[in-house]
Amino acid sequence: MKYFFYILFIFSTMNSANATESIQIGSKKFTESVILGEIVHLGIQSDTLQVKHIAELGGTRILWNALLAGNIDIYPEYTGTLRLELIKNEKITESDLKLFLKEKGIGITNSIGFNNTYAVAMNKKRAEGLGINKISDLAKFPELKLGWAEEFLKRNDGWPGLKQKYLLPHRMIKGLDHDIAYRALDSGDIDVMDAYSTDASIEHYNLKILTDDKNYFPRYDAVFLYRLELKEKAPEVVHFLSSLEGKISEEKMIELNSAVKIHGRSESAVAANFIETNFQKTIELNAPSLYERLWTRTKEHIYLVAISLFFACIFAIPMGIIAEKHQWTGKVLISIVGIFQTIPALALLVVLIKPLNWVGLRGIGDTPALIALFLYGLLPILRNTHSGLSQISTSLRETASVLGLAPHSKLFKIDLPLALPFILSGIKTSAVMTVGFATLGALVGAGGYGQPILTGIRLDSYSLILEGAIPSAILAILMQLFFELIESLFVSPGLRK
Repeated sequence: MKYFFYILFIFSTMNSANATESIQIGSKKFTESVILGEIVHLGIQSDTLQVKHIAELGGTRILWNALLAGNIDIYPEYTGTLRLELIKNEKITESDLKLFLKEKGIGITNSIGFNNTYAVAMNKKRAEGLGINKISDLAKFPELKLGWAEEFLKRNDGWPGLKQKYLLPHRMIKGLDHDIAYRALDSGDIDVMDAYSTDASIEHYNLKILTDDKNYFPRYDAVFLYRLELKEKAPEVVHFLSSLEGKISEEKMIELNSAVKIHGRSESAVAANFIETNFQKTIELNAPSLYERLWTRTKEHIYLVAISLFFACIFAIPMGIIAEKHQWTGKVLISIVGIFQTIPALALLVVLIKPLNWVGLRGIGDTPALIALFLYGLLPILRNTHSGLSQISTSLRETASVLGLAPHSKLFKIDLPLALPFILSGIKTSAVMTVGFATLGALVGAGGYGQPILTGIRLDSYSLILEGAIPSAILAILMQLFFELIESLFVSPGLRK
């Protein structure tokens, strides 16, 4: 299996090898994490050290597993998340926490200076109208609609524990992207949401933070986790991380978040200003133009689609031939391949991280995205190849046998040419689907058009969302036209009819 992945995605590994950076920094897909990641990214850059910031990599588990596997070297985390979600021991002491991490080859800084704990928020007018001031008051209003971030909905320190602690009876619960929840709360689609205490959006949307009167949420002191090998590999990096300890107060972090979320500045500009102010280091930023961004994302997206589609064709067409020749085997193949279509794309991307690390491949970046897209692209091609071959008349095949054609000659001179319209139709369907699915690759650092879409959702920027969505739609249309052109060139008019 290991060699299968190496052969299947050799272009991916070659591409990753050419782009390998000395230090890889990761960040979660919310603004504060991206800002902190960018502060480190800009702060440790030098003539002798290459640094890459893989922003918006998804949730806690993706970053944690990537750090353990060495796919990234540093990422910002919170002590409450470490204790309750990753270690699952709320009462672990600070010394025991450091020892636990050390055994896994991970180092941890002291607090950066602020506590960004979970909070429960409501529209201020709505809360005051109902007389709700603390979380326990929610129990009196079971009709309220709760909107929790997907991660909060399932975390040990999230909704399950909160519900049990406060005996909350609510049934109308929605899982939402954290940034979308703010807009849903503002429009009245939900009544209550989870928030982070340093969110700039709390003031922007005029929200009321409900008092945690039973002290459910622990402290979430911001820290940096890093691989201990950096102490020898790049001691100046560890030194810089240590120099950030105590540097950012809660008020300062809210200010930094507000500069990005409310005032529209880039994370890089905000991080550069912080470093220049606190470390007297001049940062030169070269922001790419819209054309440069589109060109970069287009190359990344086409790469993901082309490589995954190519290998999907290489595997699915032979499987379709086998499925048509052997009925029972065909049912098994179609069923197995069909299972991949039932797995949510994000779940498949996350599930692939550990197996890829086990076989020596990177669990983030191009490789998991390519494998996921390859698996999703198989079914339309397999089914259409099987259907195209099945519709060939028995009399025509018998005539070929009477003429003495060898099996391989019948396959390549009669069967596949007659089935070609069906096969091309399956490839076209797979290509269009792959263009859409490829946008999710941004969640594991694969880039493409999904990157501006994710950033646009996080920053409530429709222009950024459209910067990814419109080119993606255009590419899907071009893919369809391309395969229609191929069909017109290689399929006879009679077969097209």
